[in-house]
Amino acid sequence: MRRHLFSKLIFITVVVLAAVSAQAQNPNASEISFTVSMPEPWTHLLRVEMRMQIPANLNVPNESDFLMPVWTPGSYLIREYERNVQDFAASDANGRVLEWTKINKNTWRVKTNGARRWQVSYRVYANELTVRTNEMNADHAFWNNAALLMYPEGKLSAPATVRVIPYGTWKVATGLPPVSDQPNIFRAENFDILYDSPFEVSNFKQIDFTVRGVPHRIVIDGEGNYDASRMRAGVQKIVEAETLMFGVIPYHDYTFILHLRSNTGGGLEHLNSTALGFRRFNFSTERGWPSFYGLIAHEFFHLWNVKRIRPDALGPFDYTKENYTRNLWIAEGITNYYGNLMPLRAGLISDRNYLEALARQIQTFQNTPGRLQMSAEDASFNAWIKEYRPDENSVNSQISYYDKGELLGLLLDLNIRRQTNNAKSLDDVMRYLYHEFYEKNRNYTPADFQNACELMAGASLEDFFARYVRGLEELPYNEFISAAGLSLNTTGATEMMVVPASSYLGTELDETNGIVTIKSVRADSPAYEQGLNAKDQIIALNGARVDKELFEALIRAKRPGDIVHITVFRNDDLRIFDVKLGGRVDAPYRIGPIASPTEQQRRVYQSWLSGK
Repeated sequence: MRRHLFSKLIFITVVVLAAVSAQAQNPNASEISFTVSMPEPWTHLLRVEMRMQIPANLNVPNESDFLMPVWTPGSYLIREYERNVQDFAASDANGRVLEWTKINKNTWRVKTNGARRWQVSYRVYANELTVRTNEMNADHAFWNNAALLMYPEGKLSAPATVRVIPYGTWKVATGLPPVSDQPNIFRAENFDILYDSPFEVSNFKQIDFTVRGVPHRIVIDGEGNYDASRMRAGVQKIVEAETLMFGVIPYHDYTFILHLRSNTGGGLEHLNSTALGFRRFNFSTERGWPSFYGLIAHEFFHLWNVKRIRPDALGPFDYTKENYTRNLWIAEGITNYYGNLMPLRAGLISDRNYLEALARQIQTFQNTPGRLQMSAEDASFNAWIKEYRPDENSVNSQISYYDKGELLGLLLDLNIRRQTNNAKSLDDVMRYLYHEFYEKNRNYTPADFQNACELMAGASLEDFFARYVRGLEELPYNEFISAAGLSLNTTGATEMMVVPASSYLGTELDETNGIVTIKSVRADSPAYEQGLNAKDQIIALNGARVDKELFEALIRAKRPGDIVHITVFRNDDLRIFDVKLGGRVDAPYRIGPIASPTEQQRRVYQSWLSGK
C-alpha cells in the first residue's frame, strides 16, 4: 500500500511538472495532460487518463463535453473512432465520482460541478494495424492520437502533454518534442499538432542519418529482408532530392515509422513524421525497392504539399465531420507525381524505369471507364463517400484523384516548361505556394492553384483546367509529353509490325477456395452489354469446368467475334450466357523518344527528370 501511494505521488508530480511546462508557454490556457499506458498489451486495450485544470482567471463551467474525433487528417473517410471506446469514467481532484452521460455518438458530457481540476479515464480497443488506426498486441503498440485521445470542446487550440508508460522495456518513438528532463513525456502546442503525431512503442530497430545537419530516423517494427545500409542510403537520397527542390527543411527532426508485415501497405503524412506499411519480404522482388522508394518519396513530399501547402478546407480541422475540398487531386495526385519522380531525381531508378512505370499508369487509367464519368475536382470532393468505399461498379462510375492527379501533374509540368522555354516548371508552382501561402498562413483554393500555374506559365491555362481538371475530356498525352521529345505508343505497333486485336470479354475475376467470381464488369464491354454481372460465380466455359487461370487462358485463345457459352451461378440459380467476344489491342503502352528531338526538347527532358 505504501509503495503504491509513493508511485502515485511520483506520477502526480510528473504530470504537474509537464503541465506547468505547457502552461508557461500559454498562461491563459487550460492545463491538459494525458497518460497512455498498456499494462496488458495482449488484451489490445490502451488505457487513457486525461487531466484538466482550469486557470484561476478563466470561468469554470458546470459541465464539460469531451469529444473523440471521427476521422484523421490525410485519410478522408469518417472512421468512427469512438466505436472503440469503453469503460469511460470521470472524477474530481479528490477522487469523487462525477456524473456523465453520452449525448451523441462521439461526445461524453461530464458534470464537473464548478471544479477547477478533474480527470476522465477510458480504454480504447486497438487491434487494427493501418496507418490511420491503432494496434496493440504482445509485440508493439502503435496509435494515431486522433483515434485515441479525446479533446475538451472548445479547447482545440490549447496545449497538451502526453505521458507514455511503455510495457516492459519497450521504447517510444513519435514526432512530438519531449518535455525536458521528463522521460516519455511529450508536448504539443495544440490539438492539431497532437493529432498529427502518431506513436510507436516497441523494441523497434532504428536507422539514423542527417541531412543539412537535421536528424532523421527510420523506426522499424517487424522483420523483413531489407538491407539496412541500402535503406539508409536510399531514404537519405530522397530527403536530399526533395529538400533541394524546396530549398528549406521546415522541421527540427523527422521520424519515419515503418511497419513490416506480410499484408500491409500505404502511408499517412504528418508534419515531421510519417507512418508507413510495407510488405516485409518485398525488398527482394523486381519492383520491391522502387516501390519502397516511391512510398517514402510520396509521404515525405507531403510534409510540404498538404501539411504546409494546405488546400482550402484542410486546416484548422473539424474533427467531427467531413472537411470537403476539390483540391485532393493536387494534394494527393501531384504528390503522387513527385513521389514517382523523386526516386529518379535521387538517382535510385533509371529514366527507363520511370518511363515504363509512367506508361503503365497511363494504361491503367485509360482502361478505367469512370474517367469519362467523373472529373478530378469531383473525385476530390466525393472522396468522403467514394474513394475508400469502392464497389463492383466503381471502375465504371469514378476515378481516383491519386491517379488522374498524377497525370495532370505530369501534363501541367511539361506544359509550363514548354510555355516558358524551360524557364519555369511545376516545381516553381510548388515553391510559390509554399512561400505565398504557407509562409503567409493562407490556405489555397482551386482558383489560387490555377493562378499560380498561370503565373509560372506566363499565360492563361483556363482551357486546360476547364477541359481536363473540371471537365471530362480525354487527356492528350502526346500533345504535352512531346515537349520533352517523347511519344506515347498505345497500340504496340512499330514500323515492322502491327499488333492485331485480341479477344475481349471485359470482366475482372477473383478466385477464393476454388470458386471463380466476377469482381467487376467494365462498362460497354461484351460482358456488360450481354448480361454478365458482378458477383456471378463462373462454373464452366463451353461446357467445361474452369478455374480462373484456365478461363482467362481459354478466352485469350479465342478471336474477336467468337461466341462462348459461360455457365454461372447467380443467387444459387444456374444460368448460361452466350457471349459474343469483342476485340481490343492488348499491347503494353510505351513511352519513347521521338525520331529527331530539338535542342529545346532535349533540355526539357534533362531538366524535367533531373530537377536541375
